[in-house]
Amino acid sequence: MQFSSVIGQQNVKDQLLQMHRQNRLSHALLFLGKEGSGALALALAFAQYLVCEKVNGKPSPAAQAGPSLFGEETPINTPAALPVDSCGECAACVKAAKMIHPDIHFSFPVITKKTGESPVSNDFINEWRAFILAHPYGNLYDWLLAIGAENKQGNITARECNDMIHKMSLKSFEAPYKIMILWMPELLGKEGNRLLKLVEEPAPDTLFILVAENESQILPTLLSRTQLVRVPRLHRSDIEQALQQQNQPLPKAAQIAATSDGNFHEALQQLEQDEDDWETLLRNWLNTIIKTGPAEQVKWIETIAKLGREKQKQFLKFFIQLLQVAIRLRIMGDSQETRATAPGSMNDFALRLNKFSDITQQEAIITELDAASYYIERNANAKMLFHALTIRLYHIITNKSVILVN
Repeated sequence: MQFSSVIGQQNVKDQLLQMHRQNRLSHALLFLGKEGSGALALALAFAQYLVCEKVNGKPSPAAQAGPSLFGEETPINTPAALPVDSCGECAACVKAAKMIHPDIHFSFPVITKKTGESPVSNDFINEWRAFILAHPYGNLYDWLLAIGAENKQGNITARECNDMIHKMSLKSFEAPYKIMILWMPELLGKEGNRLLKLVEEPAPDTLFILVAENESQILPTLLSRTQLVRVPRLHRSDIEQALQQQNQPLPKAAQIAATSDGNFHEALQQLEQDEDDWETLLRNWLNTIIKTGPAEQVKWIETIAKLGREKQKQFLKFFIQLLQVAIRLRIMGDSQETRATAPGSMNDFALRLNKFSDITQQEAIITELDAASYYIERNANAKMLFHALTIRLYHIITNKSVILVN
């Protein structure tokens, strides 16, 4: 992958190029960015840049054969003359783009294939290549789904740590660097302590790139030994432009970019799911809470429970975004400028929400929805969760009882 294929993040790209040009590249980097920000895509692009033959000034076959008969000097890359992206054409770039370069290694969460056997990333390397090439902005749930994990939790095992130590102790085969890209180090656990000596006293010309979403879940001892590269959320204009490049019409691209909160993975999810379905589902839920009562609530809960964990999270996120639009309309007024930040149907729905709930109630509901999304990620029983959530929203909306919120 080249930098030109990574959506936005020009400041981060410039930072990485400067670190390389000024020889300030640490032996262990931590790319820290929320889901959909492109942290993994940046890591892949940077790894390809470092092994690129044009960047490294590797002479062409003609130059290797000897000096020119006409006396031209072979150009040598100076720091100021270094290209701003990998060439994408040399043998190293072709291999890196296909994720088969012998000096670029990958480590990622995996599941047990056979009971009693400790898995390693190499067991799933073909699935990993296919997944990343198709979904460079995919998240952990997408990856586990791709390898048939179902309800299993992904892990980075002690055996995997030993395998990383072995790979990084070997001499590089073709490139100036031997690179290890470790995705989701949050799942290392105490096994990560095995890597401390390797990270602290690395072999010459080795580079660790850790790609993480949650800084607080990384081992502090490992975190302190890395150089932090923060990857911010994407700008709305970058997401809008990327969607247009995927042949999405401008109005739809603008609507999705406005509601994806800088998360390109979320934007792609919205493309797959028609928002009108979420509006209908939400309208039915609110009707059961306010009008029709417990019998209809049970039927609605049965429906939402069948959708699956990821779609349940998307639905709750849609409701949160709708409430945020409602609060914005209440504070800033129903102007053309305010309406431009969300699709027309969302604005109309948000105005109706403002008729039966005030800003305090809406903030309380957002708190409840955030908590519910947190528990869904941790495999909470969907029926019990949505039943409890329905009761809490009933009290917030009908009794204005925000005291229920923690």
